[in-house]
Amino acid sequence: MILLPSPSRFLLQILQSRLQNPEKAVELDCHSVEFDDVRYHIQFSVKNPQSMLLSVSLPTPPPEIVFFSGLPFGAIEAIKGAYGVLVQILDPPKDGYNLTMKLNLSKLPPDEEQRHALLVKIASVREVVLGAPIRIILKHLASRKVAPDLDRLVALVHRPNESFFLVPQAEKVTIVYPMRFKDSVDVVLATSFLQEFVEARRTAGLNNAPPCQWSSSPPMDLREAPPHSVTANAGFVTFVIFPRHVEGRKLDRVVWSLLTFHAYVSYHVKCSEGFMHTRMRRRVESLIQVLDRAKPEVEKPKKSSPRRSFKRLSLKDARANSNS
Repeated sequence: MILLPSPSRFLLQILQSRLQNPEKAVELDCHSVEFDDVRYHIQFSVKNPQSMLLSVSLPTPPPEIVFFSGLPFGAIEAIKGAYGVLVQILDPPKDGYNLTMKLNLSKLPPDEEQRHALLVKIASVREVVLGAPIRIILKHLASRKVAPDLDRLVALVHRPNESFFLVPQAEKVTIVYPMRFKDSVDVVLATSFLQEFVEARRTAGLNNAPPCQWSSSPPMDLREAPPHSVTANAGFVTFVIFPRHVEGRKLDRVVWSLLTFHAYVSYHVKCSEGFMHTRMRRRVESLIQVLDRAKPEVEKPKKSSPRRSFKRLSLKDARANSNS
């Protein structure tokens, strides 16, 4: 199965192209939209070619989620920790965006590997901002503690007007996803996919993976959630994360996987639907060929040779022919 990459390819290509041709100072003003309605606005000016303005718009949060200064809790500290002196956060951000940052590209490290790693981190600003609350909770889990000033049930946004829930505890963190799909075919495929997803977790090679459960009704962990947030037409998926799952470098992968789980399922549902459509078209084509071969051939009428006829001549006509 394919995991969605964390860096925005569009944003990373712009940054790399800009650094490869620093002498070509051109005006740049472009927009980009990614899955789950995350939008970017990138601006370069001719007057200051080493400065870049990056604005980010996040999915609209549902009523049960409260943003602080337009961002999830812990996002400001996560941005400062990830980018340091390279980034200046502008307050207020541009209209229609949750975050506007001014990047000074002249402060990038001279080492090629370090520079590329920092560019990838800039292109992963979505993970840094939206994944900040998950990172805080899981970092405390690694120390077998509960992050302070948190509710028993934490709601986080991952899609427009949709949330998923975390139940932080000292020994484990439970994550619950209400799975919603607009298309009826997607609902059927997603339900089947998630049930198989749970069954695959029970194989011997995945003993160390986080426990996973699927249910058609809301689990008991969501009993304190608002009623409108626990409606799901494709069931509920629950993961349980233990300290061993977030040790060392595992943390970054776990944060991104949890943040984009719904997009991961949607991607594979659409791929499955496209694959089945392709198989159905091929099957129809093969049946049409069979039917074409089964048609009886129409016999063409044989051309009959012209009949030769003899005309009986009278005695007078025979004498005339002989005299001529």
